[in-house]
Amino acid sequence: MATGAQWDLVQVFGWGRMIANHSRNMTLIDAVKKTFDGEMCNVCLAVKAAKQQESRTTVPSGKFEGKIILVYQPTTEVILTAPDSSGWPHGDREPLSALRSAPPTPPPRV
Repeated sequence: MATGAQWDLVQVFGWGRMIANHSRNMTLIDAVKKTFDGEMCNVCLAVKAAKQQESRTTVPSGKFEGKIILVYQPTTEVILTAPDSSGWPHGDREPLSALRSAPPTPPPRV
């Protein structure tokens, strides 16, 4: 936003709309030529006016003569820890493999 890129995006939208409108009556190549021949639509005029407005409001020397005061208010620190698992029942601590039977030995052959 600080560089004025939003106006470039709006301008591209305006050119796309102009090409789409011109291509209804002529070939695509002629529509592109007519779009960029200097004719300005309402979107192009709005972008031009906005860019001129931005250039007038910026500081010409590029420096700001005032002071910028940044206020930082520290917040309380929050430390999260993992829950203690010592209070869990013993049944939840057994691995799931303990509930299965052992695989047959030797493995079956086909």
